[in-house]
Amino acid sequence: MPGPLTQPPVRNHRWPLWTRRLCALSVALLLSAVGLAAVPAAAADGPTVPTRYGQVRGTAGETATSYLGIPYAAPPVGDGRWKPPSPPRPWTGVRDAATPGNPCVQAPSSTPWGDLAGPGTPSEDCLYLNVYTPAKRSPAKRPVMVWIHGGGFTVGSGTFYDGAKLAAKGDVVVVNFNYRLGAFGYLAHPGLAEESPLGLSGNYGVLDQQAALRWVRQNIAAFGGDPGNVTLFGESAGGGSVCHQLISPRTVGQFDRAIAQSGCGFTLPTQASQQNNGTAWARSLGCADLACLRAKPADELLRASLSPTARWTPNVDGVILPLQVTDALASGRFHRVPVLQGTTADEGRLTVATTYDLAGRQLTAEGYPAAVRAAYGDRAEAILARYPLSAHGTPAEALGAVLTDSQFACAQSRTAGLMAEHTRSYQYEFADRHAMDHLNLPLSFPFGAPHGSEIRYVFGGLSGTPAQNALSDRMLGYWTNFARTGVPYAAGAPHWPRFPQVQTLAPEAITPGTSFPEDHQCDLWSQGASWPLAAR
Repeated sequence: MPGPLTQPPVRNHRWPLWTRRLCALSVALLLSAVGLAAVPAAAADGPTVPTRYGQVRGTAGETATSYLGIPYAAPPVGDGRWKPPSPPRPWTGVRDAATPGNPCVQAPSSTPWGDLAGPGTPSEDCLYLNVYTPAKRSPAKRPVMVWIHGGGFTVGSGTFYDGAKLAAKGDVVVVNFNYRLGAFGYLAHPGLAEESPLGLSGNYGVLDQQAALRWVRQNIAAFGGDPGNVTLFGESAGGGSVCHQLISPRTVGQFDRAIAQSGCGFTLPTQASQQNNGTAWARSLGCADLACLRAKPADELLRASLSPTARWTPNVDGVILPLQVTDALASGRFHRVPVLQGTTADEGRLTVATTYDLAGRQLTAEGYPAAVRAAYGDRAEAILARYPLSAHGTPAEALGAVLTDSQFACAQSRTAGLMAEHTRSYQYEFADRHAMDHLNLPLSFPFGAPHGSEIRYVFGGLSGTPAQNALSDRMLGYWTNFARTGVPYAAGAPHWPRFPQVQTLAPEAITPGTSFPEDHQCDLWSQGASWPLAAR
């Protein structure tokens, strides 16, 4: 049998459908100089840890210690814009690691959870990571969990997700990080391919993620982490990124387990189509070459990147991402590590909420068929027959079910099945129908368990009902013990069987079952999903 990850690039695939864009941003962007020797003054107390590039001093908390704003690559500014990441410059003295680095350039993102950029001012100088360790000492190296944030490849930051509780409760070392977003992370252009030794362009955000993984392997032992037991996990675009790294030949030996939450097998464009679109986008800026593009201020590029016709996503380039994810999984050309993946029961209701109620309008019974026809074209009548209004409490819930099944549930079930042919594969469905009630959003329909609602259960930041808190404890246990052993288990929690059984995670009960494909009408959604707009 041929080795994994050796097939040629796949045929051209269609672009993903985007129906709305993030709003424009007017913000001051900081470009930090790349210097040697001088570092911010460190606080007088706090634990100090050596890295390959210099010492860092963290902040000790009651249950966990945090090391924030550690550079894992040089700032990709100036001539480094749209180039692969390079190692950070070493420093002398002790670097203060009490403050996170700036998030990558992005527009503000208004979500039920707040602005996904997190603290700091968006900047091109943004390739920083954070490390969280339990305060309690351990004679043995701890499992390492590396989080990739979501945000549709256009917004978000690692710092938005505090890893302290997960580290302390799960007895693991947690790492999160920023990676280049939007046009700064995913512009493909013939000029960039010409200057690349590999003839590639785009996928700079993918390469940033790989640089962060290399940093973890090289440095995490000094923080008490086990470089031989690294779990890569992420949600939405972060979950998709986990699967991108699963199929990339450049990440061999870089991680040992994988967890993909609400994202994996979405269809990506080819490099050729991305370069064509990148050329057209550059011309819209009046640029015919790279010198012109690199001379543009970051804020001008950001404004232009918010055009409704611009699409920023990884591409199948034949080298970094040699295949579509589903094609790679089907042929066994991926890293054979245990994989845990799943979705929430009501993924699509987030898109419905932000498109309708939170935008000041409601989806009516008359508007539901029109919305389905606008999104699905000639497939609409078959879809409406399967998802009649009479089977749902409100038009919003009906449309939410269509989006959940077409964009998330069935695509994730397919990838779990493909992986099960080659490695240990586990699937879940998060089903706390009151997961978001604490936000008290002005919605005309039940929010249920929408996209992203499981994250705080995993990270241990929940303060809910006793049943919800117990579910969070069990989920945190499943995730961290999977990182520890490659098998999801938790104290006092039911056994989690392998795929094709799907573990339903709800406050009322945690139960396995095999009806997931029928429950989500997966025979109707047999084709791979494109990147959904709601991807966080």
